[in-house]
Amino acid sequence: MKNKFLFSVFVYFFILIFLSLGAWQIVRLNWKLNLITEIEENINSQPVFFSGNNPHNFKKIEFKANFENSKLIYLYSLNEKGEPGFDIINTISIENSYYLFNRGWIPRDLKNKSFGISSTNFQGILKKKSNKNYFKPKNDILNNYWFTLNDNDLFEYTGRKFSNFIIYETNGRLNFPNPKKITANISNNHLKYSLTWFSLAISIFLIYLYFRKKNY
Repeated sequence: MKNKFLFSVFVYFFILIFLSLGAWQIVRLNWKLNLITEIEENINSQPVFFSGNNPHNFKKIEFKANFENSKLIYLYSLNEKGEPGFDIINTISIENSYYLFNRGWIPRDLKNKSFGISSTNFQGILKKKSNKNYFKPKNDILNNYWFTLNDNDLFEYTGRKFSNFIIYETNGRLNFPNPKKITANISNNHLKYSLTWFSLAISIFLIYLYFRKKNY
């Protein structure tokens, strides 16, 4: 009798754990949905003037900047069709802050061609730089062939330290470079995780009822 009681306690303990994990994922799901909604509203809102201070992720901005065209960066990238090419990245200063300005994608055969900047007024979206991908090749700084925006390599190449936020140009154009489309592309698997935990809890409970009916 004692063993049966302990077994029941053991089973109900794990059912409670799985139900709690499922409920926690529901809370995370609501938080993620609100975050995605907030990001989409920021992206589709009117730009606000940005002076270089207090950047916010996915904030749509307009700004004036000084460009350093001698330190152009070619970051290997695929376009929306999966074609290989480069993101053209300018190093810029906004007042006393330094940023990387992603102007968009070009095909590989246009590397090292001149893409002049005729304006000092720009619009863009701030986006926090993603973590380094250790499976990508090392940057070839000598030949200006980049795979990651590694802080140490950037300092070696430019002699400057940049913000952790990259500005992605949103000014549309018919020719290259073609600005990248920024979306609220955030992983949201919390519903799937919650259903998994709830399913485990229900499965264990049904198995427990079966064995209890059979053996009690």
